[in-house]
Amino acid sequence: MTQTDARLIVALDVPDAHSGLELSQRLGDAVSFYKIGLGMLTGGGLALARELKDEHGKRVFLDMKLFDIGATVEAAVRGLCRFDLDLLTVHGDPHVVRAAKEGAAGSVTKILAVTILTSLDRADLDAALIRPGEVRDIVVERAARAFAAGADGVIASPEEAALIRALPEAEGRLIVTPGVRPSGSAANDQKRIATPAEAIRAGADHIVVGRPVWKAPDPAAAARAIVEELSGIPRH
Repeated sequence: MTQTDARLIVALDVPDAHSGLELSQRLGDAVSFYKIGLGMLTGGGLALARELKDEHGKRVFLDMKLFDIGATVEAAVRGLCRFDLDLLTVHGDPHVVRAAKEGAAGSVTKILAVTILTSLDRADLDAALIRPGEVRDIVVERAARAFAAGADGVIASPEEAALIRALPEAEGRLIVTPGVRPSGSAANDQKRIATPAEAIRAGADHIVVGRPVWKAPDPAAAARAIVEELSGIPRH
């Protein structure tokens, strides 16, 4: 049997904690790391995070993408860290990252900064009045600034992972890559995508895969196929 590979994070993008727990049980030992996002927050997401960690020995990435004034971010992160989360996302603005790190002090939780959402392209940035320039250049600059503010890692698309990994500031930091689609999968709402192997080779430490796993006829087999794809690639 293919061994579990923590480089694969499966996104539990389902409506509620009951559905998420049911899916995790179907996946069994094929997956050891799960992402719980904002969409499940009001559906018992925090309770699911605790159950996955405390009762099933899984790792949990809470993808909240927090953004607010520093004091509010710090307080929110301090409260969330009581759940012994492995990873937690905030927006990559330096003041947000610094506040999140203060809130996470003394905990096991690593703070990941969001650079530019993988669902966005240049047209989206124009509509949001983000300064001109190539998306990848803005992502890399935001990543460098987030690292300088203390981020333990960043969220970035496969297209930017190699550029970020090459930054001196990226030494010892994590790169977590959504927008990953196994060969033959639909892109859905992602615009900057790659296969699992491409993302890891580009410099990602972890890849996040959702629908291609949980919409598969056999989710555990789909997860094991991804793990098998990664098996020959050295870890960073």
